[in-house]
Amino acid sequence: MALAALVGHPERSAPVIHIAGSKGKGSTTGMIASVLEAGGYRAARYMSPHISDFRERICMGNSFFDESVYCVAGDELRDLADNRVPASHNPLFDPNAGGEAPTFFELLTMYFFLCARTGGCDAMIVETGLGGRLDSTNIVDPVATIITLIELEHTAFLGDTIPQVAGEKAGIIKSGKPLILARQKDDALDVFKKRAAEKNSPLLYFPEMACLENVRIHSGGTDFSLVFHGDKFPANAPLDLSIPIPGVVQAENAALAVVAIKTAFPDIGDDAIRLGLKRVKIPARFEVIANAPPLVIDGAHTPESVSLLADTFCSLYGDGGLLLFGCAADKNADEMAQILLPRFSRIIVTMPGSFKISDSEKAYRAFAGRCEHGKATYAKDTAEAIRLTLETARENRLPVLCTGSFYLASEVQGYVIKNCGDNMKLKHRLMAQIVTHRM
Repeated sequence: MALAALVGHPERSAPVIHIAGSKGKGSTTGMIASVLEAGGYRAARYMSPHISDFRERICMGNSFFDESVYCVAGDELRDLADNRVPASHNPLFDPNAGGEAPTFFELLTMYFFLCARTGGCDAMIVETGLGGRLDSTNIVDPVATIITLIELEHTAFLGDTIPQVAGEKAGIIKSGKPLILARQKDDALDVFKKRAAEKNSPLLYFPEMACLENVRIHSGGTDFSLVFHGDKFPANAPLDLSIPIPGVVQAENAALAVVAIKTAFPDIGDDAIRLGLKRVKIPARFEVIANAPPLVIDGAHTPESVSLLADTFCSLYGDGGLLLFGCAADKNADEMAQILLPRFSRIIVTMPGSFKISDSEKAYRAFAGRCEHGKATYAKDTAEAIRLTLETARENRLPVLCTGSFYLASEVQGYVIKNCGDNMKLKHRLMAQIVTHRM
């Protein structure tokens, strides 16, 4: 908060929807921003991590900000970080006042708020980085908060039980502001109900608000109907919606986004909701980056998320494909291996790049210890593992799923861009990004 005060509290420059959770928070963030954009808002979105371009973390709607916005906001941040503000007015950087330099994520979060203010945004959709209670983003005073499904994650920081993790996520709930809550396990739901009551925060629990019907998953995405319950949205007939991402879980994320929009931005009509969801662009969420054979990248890294991902992948391409897997050291590789092993005929395990600490040998043992000899292969070098995956897939005509980490998804995309330049689908997608940004 002290850092924000030094630059005039840019986090207060527009209404905010604040999102925490263990899975689906990035997708929900992107979907809300896309719908608001379709409804005429200049909606800034803050997400992490990025896949192919750092600017993916700080966008406006479905595209990058104009370059001048990044530059002006960057100059403002640099002036602050370089201690150009007099020390008497900047205790964060004054050693005599016991100040400490901000962390990377604190500076990045402030950079987002500065970009949103510089870009004249009239809404901000903000995803937490880690947890919620102590997260850098938790300086906002949102018009609504969203908490997606809770699983055990980052246990070294958030606790090793579901109620402990939920307690940290519940730290974003603000007094009197609506909480839109995804389906939860009972022990997490109890935590959120108690915290919402303490904060006098209206609780909108999705399973009690609405449901999905007529869900159809296909290679181009997911079609479904959103049916509302009760009298919260009495005028709303079922909404027939489509998203360009395959999977029931993504339809659930979209439905959660719709409830949040109708709560926080009731002026947004159903036509904008339909259009915004159709247009949403979120990298590494069941993203097909190559064909012949299909190559899908997805950042799923928890047992439930990889289970749902495998269901979607196999519903489209059948069981028996090729899995490229890598996860960070703090993820439950053992349980994910149990889920994924029966669905794939070949598995290649590697490091998820070098950004995150990983124990790739332990992850490999989680697979190899449960399957026949030769089904699982270990390739510690990420680039070599990707090369081997693509070669094996081509030789055996196997569809490929790459998952376990957003960082691995980034490595795979970078490798394909560099080494598979004849892939016209990928070229088209990258060109569309460039054109959208320049417009």
